[in-house]
Parts: sequence; structure tokens; C-alpha cells
Amino acid sequence: LLDRAHSAADAAADALVGGALRFCETNGLSSFHCLFPNERDARRFLAHDMLLRKTCQFHWHNRDYRDFDDFLDALTSRRRKQIRRERRQVRDAGIEIEVLTGDALTPRHWDAFYEFYCSTFHRRWGSPRLTPEFFRSLSTTMSESALLILARHGGAYVAGAFAMLGDRTVYGRHWGCNAQFPNLHFELCYYQTIDFCIAHGLDRVDAGVQGEHKLNRGFEPVATLSCHWIDHPGFRRAIDRFLQQETPEMDEYVAALAEHLPFRRADSEARA
Repeated sequence: LLDRAHSAADAAADALVGGALRFCETNGLSSFHCLFPNERDARRFLAHDMLLRKTCQFHWHNRDYRDFDDFLDALTSRRRKQIRRERRQVRDAGIEIEVLTGDALTPRHWDAFYEFYCSTFHRRWGSPRLTPEFFRSLSTTMSESALLILARHGGAYVAGAFAMLGDRTVYGRHWGCNAQFPNLHFELCYYQTIDFCIAHGLDRVDAGVQGEHKLNRGFEPVATLSCHWIDHPGFRRAIDRFLQQETPEMDEYVAALAEHLPFRRADSEARA
């Protein structure tokens, strides 16, 4: 909800939500969905009788680490050795990595990445949603907000990971490759984004949903919200019943994952 902080902000927020729902009703729309609202906005949506859903994402948090080794020092010995071994395997394979943003991004880089982006969908019988023109346009419209990490082997690009930069967050979103190398996915999607986050003083890496393997690499489970207006009364009741069952289970899931973080006990207690 894009409202300024002023004395009438609450009324403005309510008017925005109410206006959106009236638009849906007037135009015969079946549903309205708000993904990832902050807690304040979620309360506004709930006040208008929308349904709340909780899901789980995995975020890495920068606790003023000086560098990647400083982050590793916060982990248990087992996980620290595991990550160092995984990164070493990538280096030993002769992989060269380019971290690109701003003016360094060129159409050549985007064209290389687009091949990798499409390959991920094709391997899973899906259809790529974004176009080559979209990626190229980032270089002219918001190059400082785009982060592209490419891997080169034998002089040719073999894999890439794409992320967007917020004010304080790295949002990791897409990955692909045309050759298989052990642990290259972890290197590009996790370790390089963590490195970037630390080097640029950012607060966190948002690695999205799925992948409990992210826990072993320093990512933590985070409950995220979405709000939903459903026009059909019977369908709404069915979804509401489902959410009443799912929400406590999701709370338990997030809590259970948090018991298996790879941080040393002293660091875990400090974070708590």
C-alpha cells in the first residue's frame, strides 16, 4: 500500500484496500491476491475480511560479517568444512566467475544467461515466462538493481544466476546451466550472493521458497504472508477451512526447521 506516513495514513490505507475490492466486485473478478505484504498492510487486508496464508521462505541474514570467512566462523565445524569443500570443488574444476551489475551488464551477458534460464524450464517441461528483451531492457532501465553471476569454463559460459537488488536485500530468483559441475548451483545462487551481500553491506539474501538444503548453508526459515479475497462464498469457505488446518502446521514447520540451523551454539543464542 503506497501511502505516505501522515495523520491520515490509516484512512488512506483503508481506502486503497476498499477501492481495490470494490473494483473486483464491480468488474466481476473472481479473486484478488496480495503477495508478501508487510505486517501492517496484512492487518489492513484482514480488516476487510480477506484470508491470510502463511508460507515459508529461506533467507540469509548479514550479522555485520566482515567477509565470507567471518560468516563461516559462525557455523559449526561440520558445516564450515562442507561449504569450504563445495567452494573448493568449483575452483578445482577450473570455473571462473563473473559478478556483474550496473554498466558491466551488456546484451552479450543477458543473451548467455537467457539460454541457461530457458534450459531450467525446458528440463522441467515448463515454459519460460520472461523474454530476451526483458533481460536486455534491465541494462537500460534499472541496471543498478540487476545482479548477474555467470560461470565460465574453458572460455565459454556454462551457467548463470540472476538476482534483483532491493535497498537492503538481494532477491535471488533464477538459475540455469548447459553443463553439470558439482556444487556450481550452490556457488552461484548462495555463496556468491552472500559474498555480494557482505561486500556491499546489505542485510539479507532472499532465496525464496523450497529447499531445506539451504539450512545447511546458513539460510534460515522465515514465515511470509499473503492475503486473498475470494468472490465465490462456497469456494471462500473451502479455502478458509484449509487455511485453518494449514496455518498451525506451517508455524510448526518453521519452528522445527529453526531447530536445525548450522550455527554454533553461542551464535544461535546471540541471534535468539
